Amino acid sequence: MAAATMTPEEARILAAKNKKIKRRNAVNLTLRYTVLILVGIVMVYPLIWMVGATFKDNSEIFTSINPIPKNITFTGYQDAVKSYGGNINIWKAMFNTYSYVIPEVILTVISSTLAAYGFARFKFIGRNVMFALMMAMLFLPQVVLNVPQYLLFNKFGWIGSQYYLPLIVPTAFATETYFVFMLVQFLRNVPHELEEAAEIDGCGSFQTLVRIVVPMIMPAIVSCALFKFMWASNDFMGPLLYVNTPAKYPATIFVKLSMDSDSGFNWNRVLATSLISIMPNILVFFLAQNQFVDGVSAGGVKG
Repeated sequence: MAAATMTPEEARILAAKNKKIKRRNAVNLTLRYTVLILVGIVMVYPLIWMVGATFKDNSEIFTSINPIPKNITFTGYQDAVKSYGGNINIWKAMFNTYSYVIPEVILTVISSTLAAYGFARFKFIGRNVMFALMMAMLFLPQVVLNVPQYLLFNKFGWIGSQYYLPLIVPTAFATETYFVFMLVQFLRNVPHELEEAAEIDGCGSFQTLVRIVVPMIMPAIVSCALFKFMWASNDFMGPLLYVNTPAKYPATIFVKLSMDSDSGFNWNRVLATSLISIMPNILVFFLAQNQFVDGVSAGGVKG
């Protein structure tokens, strides 16, 4: 109706304005994607260069920033699967790594979820004080805890344990404060009415947690699991302190062992070993990236 009452001059001006707006939106969109593509290239380039460098020799690695090798060689991967530092190779080192990383992830998720549910849903004496102390621990550097933890685990006889007890057991007690805090924030967005309805239907606290709460906070749980998986897989100091048998070394220590300072480094071997060791992390991240993004974004929204 309004368009029918417009004069030809007004229609021409409106069309010009719409055309100008569309042109401006197109320019903004082009600039936005250009910046994102450039930033993405800058961030991904080191990984691309690393992949290409595994097929180069030392002279080409240090004389060219081109990720595409001129003379392809597979000696890096051939040497990467050899044994360095005793009865161990990259495959056994990766098996050692995930033999304690997977239990760490499972126990961390379970303990952090239980602790977060307790802080978020139950009122008990000292809750605020305990939560404040827990948050204070978030700012305590791990290096401060290394000596007392080592003395404690040594007293327990866990140093050098073939089951990686010093690395696995603490995760059963919600020691990752960041994850507890993240899940508490996420739980604040879960309506209490759903839990009240479950209680009316006869569900106890544990049943409500398993059947109602956990499915609703699954993106946050996946985010916690991914963070812990990457942190535990890349941990160097923990295995260095508590693992004293070369045959039980994880991939992080094996990569260091592959560097022979006496005869010089074959960097294609070192880079190939590193690339093989991080491939599970990359694969797991891409498989769960959607829930990871949902968990991180939703956890920052206060209900």
